[in-house]
Order: sequence, then structure tokens, then C-alpha cells
Amino acid sequence: MADAKNSTVNKAYISFVSEISPRTNERRSLFNAFAVGGFICVIGQFLRYILQFMFSLEGDELAGAVSMILIFLSAFLTGIGVYDRIGKYAGGGSIVPITGFANSVVAPAMEFKSEGFVYGLAAKMFIIAGPIIVFGVVSSVAVGLIYYIAGLF
Repeated sequence: MADAKNSTVNKAYISFVSEISPRTNERRSLFNAFAVGGFICVIGQFLRYILQFMFSLEGDELAGAVSMILIFLSAFLTGIGVYDRIGKYAGGGSIVPITGFANSVVAPAMEFKSEGFVYGLAAKMFIIAGPIIVFGVVSSVAVGLIYYIAGLF
């Protein structure tokens, strides 16, 4: 008897949620994500060409400089509130790896800055990006150890 009542409540809840939820246009959302994500990549490639031809950077120096500029631009746009609007428009397209990661570090820091430097800014800065950093470091150490041990034999 309780299962039938729970099933009726669940169906009513799902019906209510579907009635009040805004309708999304999947094709438009996919196009926006593709266009904005592609545009961010085009900006990165443009920066790469500029740094390569104007400043004669190559290899790791070139990749590092482009990454730093994209991280700075993403953090700056997050700080002034523009990246949030880009994210609303683009959805997943704004999560291009390097800019999305910078946004995930800066956004919580901006949100909790009123709680002070240590408990707000420093503690909350890595609330989203922290697990990514931890698992990235742990997995890179594990892979390094595997290669080191394999090199011994």
C-alpha cells in the first residue's frame, strides 16, 4: 500500500516539475556550446600565432604563454562578471578545459570573499577545482612510479 502511495506522489512530483520547468531548445543549446567553445579555441590559436611570429616563442614556452594568457583572461572575465554570462549563453561550450578550470577556481573565491582571506578566499577557492587537482597529482605520481619501476627492469 505504501509503495502505491509513493508511486502516485512520485508521478505527481514529476508531472509538476515538468510543467514548471522551462523548455529548452536542444539544437540551439548545442550550437551555442559548439560556437562559443570553438571561438575560445580560435582565440587560443590566434594568441599562439601572435606569440610565435611576433615574439619568436616555440615549444613549451609558447604553450605556457598561451595557457597563462587564457587563464588570465578567464579569471579576469570571471572577476568582472562577464564569464558567467558567457556560461549562461554557451552552457558546456564555456567549459573548454583551461578557461573553464580557471573559472572554477575564481568563481568560488569571488563568492566567498566576504568571509575573509583565509576562511573565504583561500578555503573556498579550490572547492570545485580541488578534487581535480588532487586526483591529477595522485594519478601523475602513480603513473610516474609505474614508469620508474618499469624502467628498472
